[in-house]
Amino acid sequence: MSFEEKTSRSLGELLAEGGSVEGLYSELRACFDLEKSNASSGEQLKQLRDRWLGRKNGLLSAANDHWLKAAPRELKPQVGRLQNESKRYLESALADAKTQLATAQQTQQHIDITLPGPPREIGACHPVRLVNEEVWSIFRGLGYSIAEGPEIETFYNNFEALNFPEDHPAVDEMDTIFIEDRTVLRTHTSPNQIRIMKDREPPLRYLVPGKVYRHDTPDSTHTPMFHQIEGFAVGENITFTDLKGTLDYFSKQFFGPDTKTRFRPSFFPFTEPSAEVDVSCPFCSGKGCRTCKDTGYIEVLGCGMIDPEVFRHVGYDPERYSGFAFGFGIDRFAMLKYHIDDIQLLFQGDVRFLRQFR
Repeated sequence: MSFEEKTSRSLGELLAEGGSVEGLYSELRACFDLEKSNASSGEQLKQLRDRWLGRKNGLLSAANDHWLKAAPRELKPQVGRLQNESKRYLESALADAKTQLATAQQTQQHIDITLPGPPREIGACHPVRLVNEEVWSIFRGLGYSIAEGPEIETFYNNFEALNFPEDHPAVDEMDTIFIEDRTVLRTHTSPNQIRIMKDREPPLRYLVPGKVYRHDTPDSTHTPMFHQIEGFAVGENITFTDLKGTLDYFSKQFFGPDTKTRFRPSFFPFTEPSAEVDVSCPFCSGKGCRTCKDTGYIEVLGCGMIDPEVFRHVGYDPERYSGFAFGFGIDRFAMLKYHIDDIQLLFQGDVRFLRQFR
């Protein structure tokens, strides 16, 4: 006799054939468990729920009508308890089966090696980093080494050893960020020139990249922290011609082979003679435009022959050794290289901006 036939007969008839109330409900749960074990999809679980817990045609509803309602008065409490327990059992088992099925499907999807991998965002190299690496590559080809130094520097290395007079505007607190009375956030990377020369004997050729700090109000061309590269060479018989040849070669490598350079006399405390270096405008190829103010040239760096007084501070004989130094802002070079019109973009971390430099 199928279980559907049993739920359609009265409790009295089934008990008269030798059954028991506990046995009938145990058989009900066993039949449900067997059918549940064969349900392997969400649709099959839905059909199982309708078959057993449907309000009108469900087997548990049939058992309620033919067993509970027709049960003798003395058996009604027992039948009612078993009917409620069976309903809770079926509902709980169906919920667990649904959860297990969802977990199994997720696990199967997770280990399915035939599926394509999730898309991954490709990072972008910051334009300042790109320019740094390009500059390093050019000067490494000329035999230069790369060195770094501390961002918190002594007043002596930052100013005095570089021949800055006490009344120089850069020494004032309006321009320099002081940590303590004789300690500052370095205002240029030149202090590392002093550190290297104190520790090593000529010949020397070094690039010193790093962050520098000044009391500047942020705008499209200024920021309190920016990036700079100091370059210098020391040896015997080094002349201003060597400096001009080095920077002319670098400018052509960085800005393009048709780039022209122009040296204008200037003044820096730690070099003598000193010069500002202009390059033909990369935006108009030297024809004159708004960016170069119709001059055809843009100023890009400062340079000069290392002052003999600086050599005396590090223990070099200025009668034997000579050298040159130059420095420029990497952020400005990045702006020229990639036609960026606001230096603040380099520090805001805007992903939309950085994605351009993949």
